[in-house]
Amino acid sequence: MADDTSFPREFFIQGVTKEGKTFRPSDWSERLAGVMAAFGPGASGANARLKYSTYVRPEMFGNIKCVVVDERLRDLEPMAFDFVMNFARDNNLQVTEGCSMPDHKEAVDAAAKAGSAAKAKV
Repeated sequence: MADDTSFPREFFIQGVTKEGKTFRPSDWSERLAGVMAAFGPGASGANARLKYSTYVRPEMFGNIKCVVVDERLRDLEPMAFDFVMNFARDNNLQVTEGCSMPDHKEAVDAAAKAGSAAKAKV
């Protein structure tokens, strides 16, 4: 049985070059995530432009703009994954591997929902 507590590996593309300089333009993360909006569940037609993909999304960590890339994009759309990762490489941006952890409330809610589902099966 799969471990429901695992989180997908993600790549955090930081808006800081390997030399420590802030990457410009200042809205680079929104632009990159916007280009990738068509890749992900429910992303089709005009709706794709109204929300970011669940696989590529802009985030702020402290005062650093980042784009978080879900590793599952590699299997779903290899060329899209390569595009985003090559963007980071070509612009000499720092990339860190990890996974996002849900907020405590989200984790508690998910655990309660899983517990309710398990009780319903009994």
